Amino acid sequence: MIDQEKRSGNAFDFPVMRRIFTFVGPYKGIFYLTVLLTLLLAALGPVRPWLTQLALDDHIIHANYQGLMQITIAMIFVLMVQSVIQFLQAYMSGKLGQLVIRDMRIQLFNRMLSFPIIWFDHTPVGTSVTRAVSDMETVADVFSDGIIIIVGDIVQLTVIIGYMFYIDWQLTLWSLSTIPLLMIATNVFKNKIKSSFNDVRTQVAALNNFVQEHITGMKIVQMFNREQREMKNFDEINLAHRDANIRSVWYYSIFFPVVEILSAISIGLLIWWGAGDVIEGKTTFGTLVAFIMYINLLFRPIRELADKFNTLQMGVVSSERIFKVFDTPLQTVPHGDIMVKSRPKGAVEFRDVWFAYKDEDWVLKGVSFGLRSDETIALVGSTGSGKTSVINLINRFYEHNKGDILIDGISLRDYDSTSLRKHIAVVLQDVFLFSDTIYNNIVLGDTSITREKVTKAAEMIGAMDFINKLPGAFDYHVGERGNLLSMGQRQLISFIRAYVTDPAILILDEATSSIDTESEELITRATEILTKGRSSIVIAHRLATVLNADKIIVLDHGKILESGPHQVLIKNGGHYMNLFKTQFESH
Repeated sequence: MIDQEKRSGNAFDFPVMRRIFTFVGPYKGIFYLTVLLTLLLAALGPVRPWLTQLALDDHIIHANYQGLMQITIAMIFVLMVQSVIQFLQAYMSGKLGQLVIRDMRIQLFNRMLSFPIIWFDHTPVGTSVTRAVSDMETVADVFSDGIIIIVGDIVQLTVIIGYMFYIDWQLTLWSLSTIPLLMIATNVFKNKIKSSFNDVRTQVAALNNFVQEHITGMKIVQMFNREQREMKNFDEINLAHRDANIRSVWYYSIFFPVVEILSAISIGLLIWWGAGDVIEGKTTFGTLVAFIMYINLLFRPIRELADKFNTLQMGVVSSERIFKVFDTPLQTVPHGDIMVKSRPKGAVEFRDVWFAYKDEDWVLKGVSFGLRSDETIALVGSTGSGKTSVINLINRFYEHNKGDILIDGISLRDYDSTSLRKHIAVVLQDVFLFSDTIYNNIVLGDTSITREKVTKAAEMIGAMDFINKLPGAFDYHVGERGNLLSMGQRQLISFIRAYVTDPAILILDEATSSIDTESEELITRATEILTKGRSSIVIAHRLATVLNADKIIVLDHGKILESGPHQVLIKNGGHYMNLFKTQFESH
């Protein structure tokens, strides 16, 4: 299958165009009005040369000033009408394009919100941004500067050529003598610009990926003194982007002078042949002047047709990439049918669960354990042992390969994932906060959560002291990713966010790592409050935070080595005791 990133597409890819025009449905009135205005512009194109011909042949040559005045008024009127129609046509076509891409962008983003996490694992953020922003803008050009304008230009060409043949077929043939050369040049230009455009879009995506990734990871870049190296990498990508654009500029720079030369040759041949006809009385001077104007009217749309086809082609290629996202399956397996309408008990059971992110590179190998509805278990083990994978599977971010996972005795795959996730809260080590207020980061748009409930939760968690010290308290804007708050403060906000949802299942993933002692004390107390009366899974490198867990499960390379309460595991003298001894002796 051809990679969509490298396809250049065809300007009239009818299946793609048909899909684009499905979004025009709600705006048929605007579309038909735009087409009508475009056809009116095309029909008015030959009027001014015709009026010029009348002015020269019927009035100027006979010194008929009154008739000349009437023709002049008619020209002014036609010019004003053309200007008004041109304004309306440009505005309506541009508006249509923006309305269409608004709807497309909403559907695209809604589609992305529904994708499984694995899709985001394999899709760079910059590529997604390119699809939702710059590719969408290119699709808008299909309406404002593409298909409708092309149809109008073709109609205008047909009307002008037909009228020229009607007036004088010999002059018309001389006028059109360079058209074959122009068509060859246009076709070459179209093919070249098609290839260069695809290069530009590929480089735009690469540039977006690089900039987004490195701005997000700027701390790492500066921490490891990578500024010069990353600047060099950026320069290479930027140069590739520049070269792709320069190639397209190069083709434009050649094509338009060629068109002007061919236009000048046509006018020269017309004057050479037509002057003789005027002298011999076979044609009139007004007709010759009108033909010169017709040639200009002919060459302008022909010259621009290549550019318009290119615009149309850009829209088709961008649309293909956008529709590829639309056509991506929402889930690796279908949702279950069981809707969770009331708060579940929260009992969790893993039965011989095997899981791999790729092929058979197993991350979990036959994992089995149970969690009662009011129990707290802790998962411990070295990095890569499979602790975080357990969280991912419970939330059904990924599908387990073998075995089964049960919630309240029902297979996870039988539940509707969306309704189930409402009763699962996860507090991660790397807390993500949106660029918004503290309050909005807690409720996340849930209108059922009142400010009173948020305040009460903050008091229970022990976060009110620091919140009240901030300007605006709950209305304090936390900055991008919450960077205006400390790591401990962000962690406390995530605890409040989990508490207000009253989850049946609570998962704490490394919630006390990488924070100061004072914050750790607050979070340890918050953890006790949050885990009370619900199923809780606590993942921690700091074993001191899980000593009071009802059960501790030791994972190593995807397998459970041992499990039980802290005292029992210490007494057994196994892997857990070695971890505990090593950690506490190092302090």
